[in-house]
Amino acid sequence: MPETRVRATRITRVTTRVSGHVIGVDEAGRGPLAGPVVAAAVVLGRRPPEGLADSKKLSAKRRAVLEEQIKASCHWGVGVVDPAEIDRLNIFGATMLAMTLAVQELVAQLQGDVCEVRVDGNLTPHGRHADWCWPARPIVGGDAIEPCISAASIIAKEHRDRMMRAAAELHPHYGWERNAGYGTAQHLAALRTHGPTPLHRRSFAPVAQLLLL
Repeated sequence: MPETRVRATRITRVTTRVSGHVIGVDEAGRGPLAGPVVAAAVVLGRRPPEGLADSKKLSAKRRAVLEEQIKASCHWGVGVVDPAEIDRLNIFGATMLAMTLAVQELVAQLQGDVCEVRVDGNLTPHGRHADWCWPARPIVGGDAIEPCISAASIIAKEHRDRMMRAAAELHPHYGWERNAGYGTAQHLAALRTHGPTPLHRRSFAPVAQLLLL
């Protein structure tokens, strides 16, 4: 089934009933210089948490509370692609892989068919990753308007942030517990002083330029 593109609009009451599971998918960590890209897939339960929203618009405290509630009331899966694989595939290919892994993990828990996978953004892994085999619909701004995508964005960000806090204990110079691997002034200064770690993405320009010096 080909994907159809949808742009963000105000949510209205949906009267059409669907048969099968509707899965929301989002990713975290496309832009950082270090760490993995993480995707999450979520099927909302009968009583999903209230206050689901784009993870970037929520406070850290609120995200943590919602993550616990999502995990307790919904089915979910996570896909993680490490920096070496990001460098091998490029970040787009790695993101498509992470989304595919997340949905695979989720579908293994479900009974019944998948009606549709709703993916935040303007592209999906449909036709872009060999193992993707579900109907898919990209929704631009979906993390703000589709509750199942909002839930996925929260799971993905919280999962990745925990990974980066743990990585910061092994590599304390880069401030990953605060910047999550993004190219802040502190991170770039530490890169120039200490060089890249195995968790840095060598294909990303600021890191690649240092390796050429």
